[in-house]
Amino acid sequence: TKSKFDNLYGCRESLADGIKRATDIMIAGKVVVVAGFGDVGKGCADSMKGLGARVIVTEIDPICALQAAMEGYQVTTMEEAVKQGDIFVTTTGCCDIICIEHMEKMKNDAIVCNIGHFDIEIQVEALNKYPGVQKTVIKPQVDKYTFPDGHNILLLAEGRLVNLGCATGHPSFVMSNSFTNQVLAQIELYNNKYEVGIYTLPKKLDEEVAYLHLDKLGVKLTKLSQKQASYLSLPMEGPYKPEHYRY
Repeated sequence: TKSKFDNLYGCRESLADGIKRATDIMIAGKVVVVAGFGDVGKGCADSMKGLGARVIVTEIDPICALQAAMEGYQVTTMEEAVKQGDIFVTTTGCCDIICIEHMEKMKNDAIVCNIGHFDIEIQVEALNKYPGVQKTVIKPQVDKYTFPDGHNILLLAEGRLVNLGCATGHPSFVMSNSFTNQVLAQIELYNNKYEVGIYTLPKKLDEEVAYLHLDKLGVKLTKLSQKQASYLSLPMEGPYKPEHYRY
């Protein structure tokens, strides 16, 4: 109830919010390059696709790459995607995803932003030190870089998280999932006197987080009968999935 909601559904809304507030660009018809297809990347790609963009995904993981392809996205390298993209979004949590060599080859007025990690996903330092590049502040958190050959790129939020730098982050409802996780985890740690270590939130508490948010959305939950619970070898009140299950 953190990564599958905050990361996916939160980014699905706040990415578009950040880009729109910063640039007022129309996304429909544009080519958007999403670097990474984890939970954040999935939400971002879905968001851009829903607004009418053609989405290209870059990935290192063959499983995530196959997922992206099965969702209908073109999957290629950044070296190839850089020739086509109008908007670039990094979502990986890794460094050097968009390098200065990529920015040199981008279309004029390409938009570059990050929603994955700190400002190391885009080589911002190298961009600022690039020989002959001219930086123009369009407005707070929107900077235009003009390369010696005359082409420009627009960098949002200085390469930091665009949904926080150019907007106000995720909607409060999805953040409630994440914060409820933290509260229930603290109560669990206090009540059960865990040894010092790192623990995964128990599945029962993960389900409780989701359960607490259902009523607000008008969800009516189906209940297992005793016969059904016995057939599945599950307790009637849950948890309903093994600890290793990935939703």
